Amino acid sequence: METKPRAPYPTDVTDDEWAFVAPYLALMRPDAPRRVHEPREAYDALGWIVRAGAPWRLLLTNFPPWLAVYQQARRWIGAGCFEAMVDDLRALLRWTAGRAAAPTAAILDSRTVRSTPESGARAGWDGHKRQTGSKIHLAVDTLGHLLVLRVTPADAQDREQVAALAAAVREATGAPVELAWVDQGYTGDEPAAAAAAHGIRLEVVKLPEAKRGFVLLPRRWVVERSFALAARFRRPAKDDERLPETVAGLHFVAFAGLMLHRLVTSAAESP
Repeated sequence: METKPRAPYPTDVTDDEWAFVAPYLALMRPDAPRRVHEPREAYDALGWIVRAGAPWRLLLTNFPPWLAVYQQARRWIGAGCFEAMVDDLRALLRWTAGRAAAPTAAILDSRTVRSTPESGARAGWDGHKRQTGSKIHLAVDTLGHLLVLRVTPADAQDREQVAALAAAVREATGAPVELAWVDQGYTGDEPAAAAAAHGIRLEVVKLPEAKRGFVLLPRRWVVERSFALAARFRRPAKDDERLPETVAGLHFVAFAGLMLHRLVTSAAESP
């Protein structure tokens, strides 16, 4: 029996976007059986989950069954499909902006997302933000495009993640990054030494002494904008996942969608 085509949702990818996305999601073993559900439908369903913030079991019935979408999403995340997509999108967006494909500087920061019963077993207490949850450690280039992302309990200190972030940044960019701007949570000899071990110099951006109201900090505002854009997606706004790998993977899905939309829009506007 033929199924009636569903009406498109605002989160669905366009034909131009899917032409870019499809090669990254073509995971097929030589002995794999015939697909039951179209990959584009599964990707649209994943995009709806990430944007709407709904539990997997509440996926709209117009999409493929939730279990099929969940299993496919786990395979894509486990294979690093969205990390590869973000890497290539970042290079293309930098090229269209007249920059070199690989950045030479980065900005590091973190934010705490509140835990839920699903993630409570690995949650930590962030005394500064006064909430229990997980901490998302982010590195972006000077245009705000995602480089690497790391998930820890919220009680993990920012300065303790510098070595892992610096190593991941060098691996993601092919080692040209030499400078990283950070906030005062990364102050100290240990984080500076950890970054220097990977060839990166940390530069702490401090608040002005005479501060009145909101102050736009040089360089630091770029990563804050990236966090603000990610906050438009309801699924990453809280930690609803049992595994930190899934938290990181869904963040990459959100950033890949943002970067892909920006690339397609800029291409359409160019003469």
